Amino acid sequence: MPEGADAERVLQQMALQGANIIFTTSFGYMDATNNVAAQFPDVKFEHATGYRRDHPNVATYDARFYEGRAVTGTMAGRLTKTNKIGYIGSFPIPEVIQGINSSFLHARKVNPDVEMVVIWAFTWFDPAKEADAAKAMIEQGVDVILQHTDSTAPHAAAQAAGNVYTFGQASDMSAYAPMPRVSAIIDNWGPYYVRRIQALMDGTWESTNTWGGMAEGEVVIGEITDAVPAEVKAEALALVAAITDRSYHPFTGPINKQDGSAWLAEGEVADDGTLAGMNFFVEGLTAEIPS
Repeated sequence: MPEGADAERVLQQMALQGANIIFTTSFGYMDATNNVAAQFPDVKFEHATGYRRDHPNVATYDARFYEGRAVTGTMAGRLTKTNKIGYIGSFPIPEVIQGINSSFLHARKVNPDVEMVVIWAFTWFDPAKEADAAKAMIEQGVDVILQHTDSTAPHAAAQAAGNVYTFGQASDMSAYAPMPRVSAIIDNWGPYYVRRIQALMDGTWESTNTWGGMAEGEVVIGEITDAVPAEVKAEALALVAAITDRSYHPFTGPINKQDGSAWLAEGEVADDGTLAGMNFFVEGLTAEIPS
């Protein structure tokens, strides 16, 4: 269902057909979700990755994708031979900016010479645009591609080029394993949906704003293939364990903003409010955030 005016009509139809709870699973459904929720106060609406809860029958939920990006960024920094990694961005919203920053910071931690090429696709899913972005990156010398878009087109482009690594996004994309897809960041919404539907059935459903991550099982790192050296795989899995048990936070200082100004001091951890509204790149990134 495209993120446009027609989404509101579809939501109305669902409510009229007797749905008790409706999950709207993309950022661009935010306005439609709240508009229709006002018309159907007895129906529960859950909006993914948004921030508006205008009515008591609306909840929002998100996942800490930046946790997974820290892991894939670490592997990217280790795997690159050209010291150029690429990131295909969907839209310049905080969720995506968090992912770019986390990927870059962790690639730089293990490889200080890493540069990142960012190309904005302005779509969540468009194989043609994603393929073009991947090809443009490869022409610039990128040999590891990360993406926040949901098609396998970048993997196909990497496969055709040869010697370019990729990571699955949202789903495992294991059809391209063991190479170029060497691992994946997987969105596992199942546990959240089960909890929320059970709460509705139990009569305990409330309007909440939930932000789960690895600890909650909502962000999962897919199988790391044998195309990744054993020591890099071990490093990545150790990072997964540290994030999961909350002994490590991907945004821990010292970190400066892109303009060189201080953001986080040594040992300081970013607060959720700043992350949820993140609108800046970190120091070392040369890309720009479109206005």
